[in-house]
Amino acid sequence: MESLQRHSALIVVLLVGLLGLPAASANEFMEKPDFIKTCRFTDSDFVACSTEAVQGLFDKLVTGIEGLEHVGTIDPMKISKIRILQGDGPVSVNASLSKVVVTGFANTKVVRNVVSNKDYSWETHIRLPKMRLEGNYHMQGRILVIPLNGHGKCWFEPSGMDIIMKTTNVLDVRNGHVFYNVTNTKVDYTISGLRLHMGNLFEGVKVLEDSTNQYLNDNWRPVSEALKPIIAKTIEDILLAIMQNIFNQIPAEFFVADLPK
Repeated sequence: MESLQRHSALIVVLLVGLLGLPAASANEFMEKPDFIKTCRFTDSDFVACSTEAVQGLFDKLVTGIEGLEHVGTIDPMKISKIRILQGDGPVSVNASLSKVVVTGFANTKVVRNVVSNKDYSWETHIRLPKMRLEGNYHMQGRILVIPLNGHGKCWFEPSGMDIIMKTTNVLDVRNGHVFYNVTNTKVDYTISGLRLHMGNLFEGVKVLEDSTNQYLNDNWRPVSEALKPIIAKTIEDILLAIMQNIFNQIPAEFFVADLPK
């Protein structure tokens, strides 16, 4: 899998407004919103406090945050278009997903959030019982030994997701406040199950469509492993866009009071 991640010609581009997000607004939060829990590195229970703070942020993103309307909600989460190009390995596809709706993040459980007091990066472990992605697909290529050619409606439903997200950033002081300038995020995850369906495969040849969907579902473990680099990169791009919009406007010191200025 490491070799696949190093050598695959993988380009994931989220087009036509990822999550409908424009460039982050310049309007900054000068007062701490009530939903944010503030922690200190010097607190003996800092990790527990930080975990609770991030859970509160996820909970609020389900309904939307006043002043961050351009971010929208994370359940449902709407993505205009995702384009996927992968050239070698067990997955070789040229595909796009459009009018994508993702549900399930309302049940996000933040297991642990650790913020470094050295470089101020953080590592977040979240657990998602089930996520569902629905949209329109257009695909040419193969997954494992299965040729996949078609366009139509599709859905993917991973379950039992454990996601580890590692985020790097630099501190940015503006107008007397400290902000996180989020520069990168890396995602690793495991799942305990995967169901999927792609309609109109092989130009509507029903026998081939049904047998292919059945094969992919019956062999979900190797399928999910083959797709893992693509899925991880897509999740990274989505989360990076969300976090850059949020932390460009909400001061980091509202979350960690004793960050240096």
